[in-house]
Amino acid sequence: MHRDVVVIPARSERVAVSRLHALLELLPTALDQRLRPVGMTTFEFIVVEKLSEAEGNRLRMSEIATKTNATLPRLSRVANSLEKQGLVRRSRCAEDARATNLELTARGVATFSLARSLYYGAVRELVLDGVNALPGDGIGLLADLAYAILTTLDPASNGDGSRRSSDPATPECEADPVTPACDADPAQSRSVELPV
Repeated sequence: MHRDVVVIPARSERVAVSRLHALLELLPTALDQRLRPVGMTTFEFIVVEKLSEAEGNRLRMSEIATKTNATLPRLSRVANSLEKQGLVRRSRCAEDARATNLELTARGVATFSLARSLYYGAVRELVLDGVNALPGDGIGLLADLAYAILTTLDPASNGDGSRRSSDPATPECEADPVTPACDADPAQSRSVELPV
C-alpha cells in the first residue's frame, strides 16, 4: 500500500494560516454590518465601486467578474439584487451583442455616495488603524502580503503582462482600484466631503 507523505507546516505557519482564516471569516461580516443602513453587502459595494470608477459608470459583466474575482453566476445573482434595488441596469454591449453591460443608475450613484462613507470608515477602523499600529509601513506590508497570496491563487496575475503598473517595485493587479485621474493626487488617503 502506497502512503502519501504529508508535510505538516511549522507551528508559526499554522498560526499564520489560522489567523488568515479568522480574518477571512470575520471581516466580510463586520463590513456587511456597517453597510446594512444602505441595504448593501460588501460584495455589492465592491461591484458598485467598480462601476463608479468606470467611464460612464458602465462595464461589461465579464470585466466586473475579472475585477472582483467573482464567477459570472455569482455576479449575475448580485446584479439581480442590485437591479431589484434600482441601483443598476443591464444593457446590451454596443461593441459585442453577446456581452451584457451593467450600469449605475442615478439611484445607484446616490446610494454609492452614502455607502462609500460607511464602507471606508469601517475599513479604516477595522483594518487600517490596526495595520498602521505595526512598526514600519504596515499598509505596504499588507498590500505586499495580499499580492503575494493573490499571485499564487491566480498565477495569471503574475508576470504575464496583466499588471497595469509601470513600476515593478509596486506591482498592481486587476483588483486594485483605478488610479486617480490626476497625477498630482497624493498616494496617501484624503478626506472627502460626502453629501449626507
